This record gives sequence, C-alpha cells and structure tokens, in this order.
Amino acid sequence: MAPEDTRPHPRREPRYTGPITLERLKEIFRDCVDFTSRTVALGGDACPAVTLCSISGMVRMERVSDYILRPMAQDQGLARCATIRQQMDRMKEGALYNLAVEERTKLDQVVADLVAGWCVLLFPGESSVLSFFAGTEEKRSISAPDNETVLKGSRDAFVESLRTNTSIIRRHLKTPELRIQEQTVGRQSATLVDILYIEGITNPHLVEQVAAQLREIDIDGVFSTGAIEEYIVPAARTPFPLIQYTERSDRFCAGLAQGRVGILIDGIPLGYLAPAVLGNFLQAPQDKSSSWLLATALTVLRYFCMLTTLILPALYIAMVTFHQEMLPTRLALSIIAAKQNVPFRSGFEVIVLLLAFEILQEAGLRLPQSIGQTVSIIGGLVVGSAAVEAKIVSPAVLIVVAIAGIAGYTMPSQELGGALRIWRFVLVLLSNVAGLFGTVIGAAVLVVHLAGLESFGVPYLTPFAVGTGIHAREHVFLRRPMPQIKNRPSALKPRNRRKQR
Repeated sequence: MAPEDTRPHPRREPRYTGPITLERLKEIFRDCVDFTSRTVALGGDACPAVTLCSISGMVRMERVSDYILRPMAQDQGLARCATIRQQMDRMKEGALYNLAVEERTKLDQVVADLVAGWCVLLFPGESSVLSFFAGTEEKRSISAPDNETVLKGSRDAFVESLRTNTSIIRRHLKTPELRIQEQTVGRQSATLVDILYIEGITNPHLVEQVAAQLREIDIDGVFSTGAIEEYIVPAARTPFPLIQYTERSDRFCAGLAQGRVGILIDGIPLGYLAPAVLGNFLQAPQDKSSSWLLATALTVLRYFCMLTTLILPALYIAMVTFHQEMLPTRLALSIIAAKQNVPFRSGFEVIVLLLAFEILQEAGLRLPQSIGQTVSIIGGLVVGSAAVEAKIVSPAVLIVVAIAGIAGYTMPSQELGGALRIWRFVLVLLSNVAGLFGTVIGAAVLVVHLAGLESFGVPYLTPFAVGTGIHAREHVFLRRPMPQIKNRPSALKPRNRRKQR
C-alpha cells in the first residue's frame, strides 16, 4: 500500500448512496446536534404523517412555519387525496407557499439541499422527497468599499452573499444579455462560483476557457481567494497578478461591458475580472470619473512612480559604488562627506533599510489599526532619525529608500506593488554585484519576463506589445475624452467592438 502522503486524492461520486430514509439521514448526520426531524400529521388515511428534516441555523424557522407547516395543516385538499403521490403532486403545484420546490430522487441531492438551507419532506413508501428552500440568507449589509476609495461613484460594495452580489450587478447592468453560469468548487466546502459575461459582447472562447479552468479545480475547500486565483492562472511562474479583483460593483460592471469575464465566489466579498494586463493594475477606479486631463496626468505619474520604486535604489548603489562619474560633483562631494563616518557599504545600507521598511510595513498591517499607525510613525521617524544620527546609515540612503517606498504606495493594486517590491530587491542585489551593468541586465530580464506572460491568451504587456490593426497602438498614458472612446479593447476580441456611436 502506498504511503498516506502519496496516495491520490480520493474521489467518490455519488458521495452518498442508498434509499432516502430518515434512518439513513440520521446516520449521515450523526453527532450533529443541529440536525432536526419532525413528524407532521396531514389527516386522512392516505398519508397519516410525513417527516420534515432540516438543519437548525441554516433554515429560517418563520419560513418553515408560515410557508410549509401552516399550509399543510390548513389545506383540506391534502387530506382528500387518494394516494401519497397525489399529495406530493398537490404540494409541488402550490399547496405549499414556498417559492422554490424540487423533487429529489438521489440521496446525494437531499444531503446537499439540507446543508444549503433547504428543508426536506419524506413521505412513507415513496422513493423520492420534496425539498423546499427556507434558507436564512443572513448577510452583511451593503456598504461602501473599505480598500478602494470612492470619490465619485457607486458605494455599493460586494458582500459575502453570492446572490446579493449578483443582484447588485443586475441593478447596474439591466441588460437581459447578462449571463450567469454557476459551478460548485471544493469537495468539502461545496462553494458556489458564478461566471458572469454579456452575451454578444464577450468572446465565447474566453468564457469557455475560464469555465474550463474552474472545472479542473479539485480541492477540499474554497476558504480564501488563493484557492481560485492560483488555480485558474499560472501564478507559480510570476509574482505579478494575472487576474484583477475589485470590491466596487461599478468597476466590475465596467469590466463586463468591455468584454471581460467576471467571477464571483460565495463567501468572498470580491469580484474578479479576466483577463487582466499590466495597464489594468495601473488604472485607478476614479480615472473614469475625473477629467481626461487629470486622469492622464495621474496615469503618467503612476508609471513614473513604478519606474522610480523599481530602479532608484539600484541606480543609487550603481552610481555611488561603481560609477561615481555619473554624479554631479557637488552631489558626489555631499554624499562622500555624509558617508565618512558610516562603516558600511552603500549596497549594504540600502538592503538593510529596505528590509527594515518591509518589516515596518508588515508590522503595521498585522497589528490593530490604532497600534499599527503608531508603529509606522515610530519606525519611520524615531528609528530612521536615530540610525542617521548614530552614523549607521547615511542620510542619502535614507532619502532614496523613502522615495522608493512612497512611490510604491501610489500603485492602485497592492498585488502589483508587492511584485514590484520583490523585483526591487532583485535589482538591488544585481547592482550591488555588477553596478549599472547588473541593473540593466535585471531590467531586461524583467521586461522579457513580463513579455512572456499571458492572461487567458492576452499578452500581459498589452497594448505596449500588441498591434491593433489600423491603429498600431492603443492609447496607454492618454485617457481620451469619453465621447472619443468609440471601441472596446481589441485585445479582448469582443464579438461587438463598437461601444458607442
């Protein structure tokens, strides 16, 4: 027999077999104090009693009492039915007030319904049962997004309830062409995952590609975002994000209108958009709400900050250590004077400060909000100033690292900012070894790496590296006035590229 840790992941379908009986359900839900069953008498001789099964906490007792038990007790037609089958048909046709009713013939379906908040009616002598939805539907109220600032725009952020999120999307996109496909992911969690797209706009091949990636996921449970993200994109090859997430419903709907595919996961208050390229992570939600001149200036600033946070520390090490002739004379003399009493090399100073910067940032995120702000202030002001006064680091290094860190905070996407921080360390190490030559080699490797990435068939450097026919390049930095944006992005290959007249 193979060792326990090398056995293949066991899979058995159907998971539960056998007749649908109360004894079998009690066996499946043994040692579960929330599993309840109750015998309900209907009157008459055809069906003296039925059994109602449910899981407490998953069903709303008022719905069970008002929509199932009360009609069963008041409907005289149920007692006049000649057979049990006739009673079941009468209940299905509307004798009970429940909106959703299904007849189940498999034990697997019955167990899944109970866990999902349905209650089940078992009829003596019948192989099938009636299942009624009576879920609690308890959820967090809709509020403004926490991590994406809303200046001008919708404030209805996603919540943990999947049906609430789809209703929010329906309120923004009232088109009947909006399609919502559903899959179940996770053997133990049985998490519902919805795929959203607009028929007639989104490329059908893209929809099928996303659906196929979700169908291939075979894990125990979906309890975090990584359980979906790292399975539908080749996340192991790169630290850069290949799928975009957002809390804002208006941004999600705008992506669907472009021809992208959306993904909503039950229990996770985020919406995912695919495909996602580098330019998507450098666009802030408020860019479409600002004037085109301001949005263009801010976009250019973000690209400049991206280059600054990547290259500035490595460039400083290369110039100070290997290429002093690149520095102006007065600046070189000032740096030399500040470093006279510092015992460490510039490369070591930069690495130590970058590490300290990352540690302070991580501490600020993990601690409670009030304490985290205090730690950041103490670390930035007190420790930084004390290190300079103690001649452990030079003031120039502290300024360079601070500028690089602040420039990284301008990234609208935290995942992109994290990837840039990783590559910043790589460039610093290369420049510490080979100077400017190492920095250039590292930057070239980064560009080659990005050029080799794809998100669901779309090159990651779109539209930098992709021609679009008559117009060789789409606008990257310039956000044109809205009336001039006539077409959807060609890289998505939408079925209808025209978006306005």
